[in-house]
Amino acid sequence: MTTPRILVVLTSHDTLGDTGRKSGFWLEEFAAPYYVFVDAGAEVTLASPLGGHPPIDPKSAEPEWQTEATHRFEADEASKAALANTLKLSDVDAGDCDAVFFPGGHGPMWDFPENAALAGLIEAFDEEGKPIGAVCHGPVALVGARKADGTPLVAGRRVTGFTNGEEDAVELSDVVPFLLEDRLRDLGASIDNAADFTEHAITDGNLVTGQNPQSSEAGAKAVLALLAARSGATA
Repeated sequence: MTTPRILVVLTSHDTLGDTGRKSGFWLEEFAAPYYVFVDAGAEVTLASPLGGHPPIDPKSAEPEWQTEATHRFEADEASKAALANTLKLSDVDAGDCDAVFFPGGHGPMWDFPENAALAGLIEAFDEEGKPIGAVCHGPVALVGARKADGTPLVAGRRVTGFTNGEEDAVELSDVVPFLLEDRLRDLGASIDNAADFTEHAITDGNLVTGQNPQSSEAGAKAVLALLAARSGATA
């Protein structure tokens, strides 16, 4: 099996609506998949809409939210340097990567949905049948992508993501520009959710979605499983 090349795309948005509070990507949702990929021998490339250092949601850096993966990242100078120098999304060629993964955090709710470069990238991956993974609010990256016939990419596909109930629980339903669950359903997706804040990652074809932070590692492992299946099919 050749070395898989996985693109991880992080948000560049750092404000939480009009609250005056900071936002960004959720640290664990990046760190856990990142090390799942690295430990599997993958070559990981980091990108964001604006390039450079994407903002970390400050809440996700608080002690109560730290995990083995986040502690490992904090001690990993090479990986921190890579995070500080992400590629600009518009400079990324989908042909250079075998899979793409979108961590969540609330930041993506603002800069992922209307991003033409992001939508085009996802469409290119989907046309080739390459794995597309997203966790928590990361599936918001899918809302702007279309199939070749112009219909929403998620139409008719089983997906999950941060639920309305989970958004209510963190008291941000009136802050986010829209509710992710509602938008995915409006686009024709078949919503497949588990109980709030429980691990739940599902695979539909080449699309992997994880419901919440508890699902980030499971989602990453599902992407690796798809890559292994593709490698076996082309071997």
